[in-house]
Amino acid sequence: MGILAIGTAVKGILFAIFVVGGVGLIIGIVLGIAGRFLAVKVDEKEAAIRELLPGNNCGACGFPGCDGLAAAIAKGESNPGACPVGGEEVAKQISEVVGVEAKIIKKAAYVACSGDCDKAKNKYNYHGNISCQDAANIPGGGAKACGYGCLGLGSCVQACEFDAIHVENGKAIVDREKCKACGKCVTACPKGLISLIPYDTKYMVKCSSKDKGKDVIQACSAGCIGCGLCAKNCPHEAVDFNYNLAVIINSKCQNCGACAEKCPKKVIEEIN
Repeated sequence: MGILAIGTAVKGILFAIFVVGGVGLIIGIVLGIAGRFLAVKVDEKEAAIRELLPGNNCGACGFPGCDGLAAAIAKGESNPGACPVGGEEVAKQISEVVGVEAKIIKKAAYVACSGDCDKAKNKYNYHGNISCQDAANIPGGGAKACGYGCLGLGSCVQACEFDAIHVENGKAIVDREKCKACGKCVTACPKGLISLIPYDTKYMVKCSSKDKGKDVIQACSAGCIGCGLCAKNCPHEAVDFNYNLAVIINSKCQNCGACAEKCPKKVIEEIN
């Protein structure tokens, strides 16, 4: 009886093994067939472009990461020079893959503020978190008397992956040679002071205050007072005003420097 019981048990085990193995085999065959029919075709051109992109996934190109940009370039929806981090070298390599000439407009970050510790006044001493976002959320929008000025706490510095921006004397300064125009500092600045401008831009207004002249003078010795002398003396009508703030129209600017020369506060600077 014992031998018969053992034999029955062995048969049961073998039967279970065959059943499980058979089911596994069937599932494997089904998955194999499904894989062949449902497989997503890989665009070799897209894959080649993705290999050339730097992989920062910063979003400065306007697409959701490098995968999104690679797909767009492969489909002809974006130009080969759309990656600001990769620069000219990557653009050239991608151009060879897609057979389209890259249109490259080199850009760099610019901080539209002159209010360092020597020029901008403070309303109080700030003792909170070393974060521009946190400082901007407190009453008055930060310690500086100018509600538009750089808070100097370095949120942009922390956001930059390329060591291209630093806080010096209480104000953010961009190293144009290191800047890759990824735009992360632009997003990090709660005051909206940082923008990406064409690298060859010659003149910019180094202020963002829209307050009236008398209020600007009380808050900062280097702010735009909206006097209008820059616009009156520009021979190309390339200076306009946004509320009380001078704005240079780059499409009209001929880089003559008349606006910078006539500015009494020296807010319009020549970018080297």
